[in-house]
Amino acid sequence: MNDADIAEILAPVSDKEDAKREEKVRAKFWQTVRRAAKHIPFMEEVVAGYYAAMDKRTPLRVRGTLLAALAYFVMPADMIPDFIFAFGFTDDLAVLTAAMTAIRGHIRPEHLELAREALEKG
Repeated sequence: MNDADIAEILAPVSDKEDAKREEKVRAKFWQTVRRAAKHIPFMEEVVAGYYAAMDKRTPLRVRGTLLAALAYFVMPADMIPDFIFAFGFTDDLAVLTAAMTAIRGHIRPEHLELAREALEKG
């Protein structure tokens, strides 16, 4: 996956499209986390990103970036389908890495704490 592909995925969209992404993320996030936990080395940050995306105090631009990355993450059939053993989450990893790098300063301590608690519960 190249930088242009990632930029296209993370590009701003309309409020209506952001709302669709949020709905998709809310519906499929935890199921995908359980499947991907072994493949994404920074899952705690991804889950913290989820909590930041759902936090109305997070700036809209940041929420949009997070929702775009998380919506891509929860889609089972993306550039490399997630069911392909050992390779299925590599494109998700690239998109998530780019998004998390761009918004890292907006992940609050409470988002990280919620992520830790959620992952400990399994």
